[in-house]
Amino acid sequence: MKLAAVGSNCIDYYNNLDGGKAFPGGGPVNMAVYTVRLGGEAAYIGPVGNDSYGELMIDAMRKKSVDTSHLRVEEGKTAVSQVELVDGERIFGDYEEGVLETYVLSDEDMDFIQNFDVVICDVWGKVEGQFKELKERGITTAFDCATYLESNASEQAIPYTDYLFYSIDENDSSQLREQMKKIHEKGPKYVICMMGTAGSMCYDGKDFHRFGIIPCEEVVDSMGAGDSYIAGFLKGMIEGKTIEEAMKLGAANATETLKYFGAW
Repeated sequence: MKLAAVGSNCIDYYNNLDGGKAFPGGGPVNMAVYTVRLGGEAAYIGPVGNDSYGELMIDAMRKKSVDTSHLRVEEGKTAVSQVELVDGERIFGDYEEGVLETYVLSDEDMDFIQNFDVVICDVWGKVEGQFKELKERGITTAFDCATYLESNASEQAIPYTDYLFYSIDENDSSQLREQMKKIHEKGPKYVICMMGTAGSMCYDGKDFHRFGIIPCEEVVDSMGAGDSYIAGFLKGMIEGKTIEEAMKLGAANATETLKYFGAW
């Protein structure tokens, strides 16, 4: 699979770790790295600032064999999320958007993206308004709403998304299934709900598919687990696996990420 990961990147700054420690991350960046980890190819298309964090981001991605040929370095700051680690769970604090605030894809970026099997963006990526054009170009699209299903960004992307992901902190229920059906009616081919320790569920317009989790012996840091699932699921689907096989690949990839500090 060749994944084009578009939009948001950010430095995850853990303020209570070793007196303060910066890790490169952000949903699409993570998904690109995890796709390569699974044996696929990936490029990141998005902006970083001309600061030390931008240099850290570029260097880290290149070391993970992610194509950065369409990454843009812009005057200003790289995005930063403040993170605190409490019992293996990440608690997010302030988020500074930096150069992401005004980001849009160029025509050249879109031409480049057409060389890939699927393009993924998340709710912070700023290109949701361009998903219609991506879809009209015949590109397979994926979007991660995270926990912001009803945000303006999600609402704009949903009608033009093939694989729609979102996260909740609850279990399977009739209300959840109704919600997923309503989302599907808006346009996506597949609606995938990630439910944390309750596993995941996918609705394909006809049937609901369920998969649990693959146990992790020791959870070190949950940062990037959802992004890992998305990368695994998309790789499985693009390569012709069944929905259940794709869900299993996503779950296994997420468990791998739980074992270490930072997203990767």
